[in-house]
Amino acid sequence: MSKISIIVPVYWNSDTLEMLYEDMKAKILDKLGDYEIVFVDDGSGDNSWEIMNKIRERDKNVVCTRLSRNFGEHAALLAGLSVCTGDCAVTKQADLQEDSTLILDMYESWKRGNKVVLAIRRSRDEGAVKKFFAGMYYRIVRKLINKDMPKGGCDCYLVDRQVIEVLEKMDEKNSSLTLQVMWLGFKSEKIYFDRKNREVGKSRWTFSKKFKLVVDSMMSFTYVPLRFMEVTGVLFGICAIIGMILVIHEKITEGTPILGYASLMCVLLFSSGLILLMIGIIGEYVWRALEESRNRPPFVIDTVINNTNSIENDNK
Repeated sequence: MSKISIIVPVYWNSDTLEMLYEDMKAKILDKLGDYEIVFVDDGSGDNSWEIMNKIRERDKNVVCTRLSRNFGEHAALLAGLSVCTGDCAVTKQADLQEDSTLILDMYESWKRGNKVVLAIRRSRDEGAVKKFFAGMYYRIVRKLINKDMPKGGCDCYLVDRQVIEVLEKMDEKNSSLTLQVMWLGFKSEKIYFDRKNREVGKSRWTFSKKFKLVVDSMMSFTYVPLRFMEVTGVLFGICAIIGMILVIHEKITEGTPILGYASLMCVLLFSSGLILLMIGIIGEYVWRALEESRNRPPFVIDTVINNTNSIENDNK
């Protein structure tokens, strides 16, 4: 009989964990057969860890995993995948914005032979500002990184054990796990759902984290930033040559004095800013290369409380 693992990254989610478990218990757990729920505490500063262990006291299929500090959702999901023992694993957010019954549909799709099942947002019950910036990010991904990225985006997905093993071997830092799953190219299917607005708790998905996701996606999956630098450099070189030819031509034919301190300074300042931008882009690539060369683990597991009540210290 097949077993499914439900990976739940936890970061300051003490106010929703009990409701999340009760929701899954009421809707799906008795229909899944053999299952496990892997909670991964990603360095939460509240009492999420204590609540996770209280849930485990009622359900021995719950596995409580705690990281040594906050490593980010990408690392927390990887940690959960490294701990889970299921034939497949599905990611589940702890904010109650996705209906738990979605897992049943994804599980059935996996049983039909799909090694990757993507949960696509058909609609978002959120504010106009959030919808705009989320839509802009996914448009950028479709245009520059992966044309198969759905318009509604995808944060929740199910992966087969074979996919899990490949993801662990990739061992990438500063990346997007969703884009890694899509990049692998295994047989997949899309399941659509309606995303609800968050009613309990406060989102920790800050602007700085969103900006980092955009940068990580661009740096890890496309050469567009480097190509942008090359094209911009060529265009500026062509414009400079044309400008010099026009100035010399006007000086010879019209006798116009070559003046323009203010315009010269504007061009100089703009060019300097552009050069600094390009150096920053190169710096991003150099930093990522340095991070990979250090061979530091993307996460460090402090404690695992599994089905046999064992406590382990480990790192990836």
